[in-house]
Amino acid sequence: MLFNHAPATVSHTFDDGNLVSAAGLVPVMRLAQRAGLVELADTRVSVGTDKGAHPGAKTASLVAGMVAGADSIDDMDLLLHGGMKSLFGRVYAPSTLGSFLRKFTHGHVRQLDAVATRFLCGLGRQAPLVPVADTRGAGGADGMVFVDIDDSMIEVASAAKQGAGIGYSKVRGLNALIATASTTAAAPVIIGQRLRRGPTHSVRGAPKLLADSLATLGRIPGVSVDAPLVVRADSAYYTTGIIAAARRAGAQVSVTVKMTSPVKNAIRAIGEDQWTAIKYPRAIWDEDSGTWISDAEVAEVPFSPVPSAKKADQVAGRLVVRRIPELNPAKQTRGQEPLFDLWRYHGFFTTISAGTLDTVAVDRMHRAHAIIEQTHAELKAGPLAHMPSGLFQANAAWLTIATIAHNLMRAAAIIAGGDLARARAPGLRTKLITIPARIARRARKLILHLPAGWKWRTEFTRLYDTMASRPPPATAGI
Repeated sequence: MLFNHAPATVSHTFDDGNLVSAAGLVPVMRLAQRAGLVELADTRVSVGTDKGAHPGAKTASLVAGMVAGADSIDDMDLLLHGGMKSLFGRVYAPSTLGSFLRKFTHGHVRQLDAVATRFLCGLGRQAPLVPVADTRGAGGADGMVFVDIDDSMIEVASAAKQGAGIGYSKVRGLNALIATASTTAAAPVIIGQRLRRGPTHSVRGAPKLLADSLATLGRIPGVSVDAPLVVRADSAYYTTGIIAAARRAGAQVSVTVKMTSPVKNAIRAIGEDQWTAIKYPRAIWDEDSGTWISDAEVAEVPFSPVPSAKKADQVAGRLVVRRIPELNPAKQTRGQEPLFDLWRYHGFFTTISAGTLDTVAVDRMHRAHAIIEQTHAELKAGPLAHMPSGLFQANAAWLTIATIAHNLMRAAAIIAGGDLARARAPGLRTKLITIPARIARRARKLILHLPAGWKWRTEFTRLYDTMASRPPPATAGI
């Protein structure tokens, strides 16, 4: 693309009060109201003093700003330009929203968590958030609902932020623990979240969050009660607490194991004739060896993660092991024990039966746990690029509102359909939300003039028309 005008022939001025830069907020925030966001926050969030007045409208303003791309309190100015006040009422200034968040206590954050849970159920009445194939004919992973749990460090610049500290990633930050629900046909929605101190161990509080998240999933309209639930996690969550929380909720587990002595002994018991060669559809970059890996071998043996526990507490399952060639010359010559001379081993424990998913299929299913890293990346590419306050509880509220915004965008994408149904948050903002428009008035109506030739106009029109025509559902009981 080339600019084909002389600089002297082009000028600019900021003087049009009828322009908006995020016309996609019109149907998206209508969806938020249909799902009960304002009513829920007004009913359940009780922040005292005048700073906490109108919690529903203020929460909706924060959600709208995040949907439009705001990643700090100051960025909420995105809502105050041009003709935005012609489209939306009760648009608050950043200073007002910041004062609102700074009044949050732990109890208020828990109230907001309750809003997020019920709002997710409200979105489920508007769009199929966690669809699965017909369970009567679905085979393998296509008929399953996957619940993934993982944490991520959100880096902060100042040690003065409450709760900030050096975590496992060796950076100073705060720790965000989230749980997501997805299927092979649907991108993840967030069903549980918790902000923790930076130095917190990954598994701290995770069993309780997982139990609450599984309960939330069971309340989302449209989630099939017949679909098998599978909880997936990495080795930080290889604990009896996580496995027990999943099993109490009737879920299967698939958790990466730590290379303990019982695990190593189980791997040694695998015969060479038991390994099955697999080929990755796309090569995977291996940081340890600095090479691309496209081939591996898998095998499995019966296994119990805590063989020394009481019989009633033992969980029988399968240890599925994937091995790849050791390509790091330094490790090949380091004189390690024979098990690790030529191969590197990665194992996970699962309670899914071999009749449901064989060794190759269950390995493929477990590797898809990496989808939760996509969700963390989407949040960090948007509202979690920063932790905006020096107060821990304000940042905890910010995290919860960020998950509300994420789920709202996912529901909007599903309704829009087409190529956007599973698009990531940055792409949705560009294609569906931050569409420039000019407001015109005719016959007592507002008309949004959008760019001609917009490639995603079909998806935008589908979302807009659905929100303009669908009657709001009854909100009693949400």
